[in-house]
Amino acid sequence: MTAFTPLQSALGGALIGLAAVWLMAALGRIAGMTGMLSGALFEPGRGWRLAFLLGAMAAPALMLALGARVPFDSPVPQPWLVIGGLLAGIGASHAGGCTSGHGVCGNARLSPRSLVATASFMLAAFATVFTIRHVIGGF
Repeated sequence: MTAFTPLQSALGGALIGLAAVWLMAALGRIAGMTGMLSGALFEPGRGWRLAFLLGAMAAPALMLALGARVPFDSPVPQPWLVIGGLLAGIGASHAGGCTSGHGVCGNARLSPRSLVATASFMLAAFATVFTIRHVIGGF
């Protein structure tokens, strides 16, 4: 079970929102992590993408180095997490964006496509959790 951390969650959400607004205001770009990763790997002008992704990875590492406790422990074996991440990446490319791009930025712009995509992500997540916990009886 995941720990209930409303203060940390609200702070993290506010920082994600601030980063998304800053990126849109400064560069006119959407803060979709999957699009940023593919752009950093395959497109020219990747400096800002690499900086954003590095910051997203460095912040939790810095928090751990400063002694913060990360309230996350997954009962799922790491190979399944990797497979799930790859499947999510494939799905994001077919959906025209990832949960951060659609869920944070697209919904904030009231994009109908993002509203439908986010509803689809959430319904799929609900169905997956229900099936794994109550039908299969795993994790």
